[in-house]
Amino acid sequence: MNILVINCGSSSLKYQLIDSNSEKVLAKGLCERIGIDGSLLTHTPAGKDKVKIETPMPNHTVAIQLVIDALTNAEHGVIESLDEIGAVGHRVVHGGEKFASSVVVTDEVIKAIEEVSDLAPLHNPANLIGISACQEIMPGVPMVAVFDTAFHQTMPEKAYLYGLPYEYYEKYKVRRYGFHGTSHDYVSDRAAQMLGKSRDDMKIIVCHLGNGGSVSAVDHGKCVDTSMGMTPLEGLIMGTRSGDMDPAICDFICQKEGLTPAQMNNVLNKKSGVLGMSGVSSDFRDIEAAEAEGNQRAKAALDAFYYRVAKYIGAYVAAMNGVDAIAFTAGVGENNAIGRAIICEYLGYLGTEIDAEKNNIRGEERVISKDGSKVALMCVPTNEELAIARQTLELVK
Repeated sequence: MNILVINCGSSSLKYQLIDSNSEKVLAKGLCERIGIDGSLLTHTPAGKDKVKIETPMPNHTVAIQLVIDALTNAEHGVIESLDEIGAVGHRVVHGGEKFASSVVVTDEVIKAIEEVSDLAPLHNPANLIGISACQEIMPGVPMVAVFDTAFHQTMPEKAYLYGLPYEYYEKYKVRRYGFHGTSHDYVSDRAAQMLGKSRDDMKIIVCHLGNGGSVSAVDHGKCVDTSMGMTPLEGLIMGTRSGDMDPAICDFICQKEGLTPAQMNNVLNKKSGVLGMSGVSSDFRDIEAAEAEGNQRAKAALDAFYYRVAKYIGAYVAAMNGVDAIAFTAGVGENNAIGRAIICEYLGYLGTEIDAEKNNIRGEERVISKDGSKVALMCVPTNEELAIARQTLELVK
C-alpha cells in the first residue's frame, strides 16, 4: 500500500509518498506560499530530477490537487492514478488529553481536534485544513491523524502538572503536553533495535535537537517526562524560542518596554533563543561559523544551548533512576559532531565517553561512545514521515 504523509502548515504543505511494503520514499515535496503571491511546488520523485512548479495556490485544496497531479504526472510522477494511494497520514500538532495514540479521522475526531485548537492556534487549524482538503480531493480514502503530543500522554501527574492553582488545569487543561512525540517514539525504538534490545527493557533519553528542540525520558517504552510544555516554548533554548526562564521576566520587560502580553509572547517565540542571544541567526550553522570567527556572543549562545541539553539529560537520568542509552537526533543532533562532543563532556559521571572517530559523522546511524561505556551514546536520524506512515498503515490495513 502507498501512503501519502501530509504535514500541513498555515501557508505550506510538506508531503511524502511512501511504499509501506518496502518503506521506500517514492516522492516527496513542498508547497510554499499557499494563499500568497509566488506560490511554489517543489516535487522530488525518487531517482528523478527535482521539479519546480510555480503556479497560484489560493488555498490548500488547490495545493493538494497539485500534489496529486505531480505524483501522477506522466513525466515526473511515480504512480499512475489516485487509486494507488491507499491512505493518508496527517501530522496534527496538538491532541490535548483526548488522544494518546493515532486515530482514523471521523467527524467526531475532527470536532475533538477543533476543541483543543486553542492549545495550538497556529498549528491545529492548519492541520485541519489539510485533512479537509484531502477529504475533498480523495473521498473514500482513509485518513489518519498522528499527534505530536500522543507519545507523551504516558507521563504521570508529577511530571505534567504545573505549580499553579489546580483550577487552571481543571478549567483550561493547563499542563505539560510535550511535542516532537512522533520523533521521540521512532528514535527511542530505533535506538533499542540498533543495540539489539527491546525498548521495553531499557531506559532511553532522546535529544531531538533542531531549530526547535526537546528532550524526553523513555522508561521501558513509555515517556515519563519531556522538556516542552503546554506549548513548544518551554524547555531548551532553541533557534528563536527562549526555553525555560523566570516567568516574572515577562511582566518586568512588558513594563520596561511598554509591550502587550501578545507582543511579549512574540518576543519569546520568534526573537529569542540563540537568535536573540547571538544577534547572528537562528540557524546553528551560522552561529558556529560566527563563533569560529571569534564572535563571543555566538560562543555564549552555543555554550548555553549545550549546557541546557546536558542539564536536561542529568535531570532525566534522575527521573528514571538510571539510563542505558542517550540518542541524538534531528538537524543539530544528527549533523553536529562538535555539539554532541561538547554535550557529552558533561556526562562522564555516567561512566560513558564519546569516541571522537565514531562521532565524526553526519546523519548516520551509529553508536558513538567508546567500547565498554556503561551508557551507549548514539546518533539516530529521525524519520517522522516513516513513523506516521507506519502508524497509518497499522490503523487502516
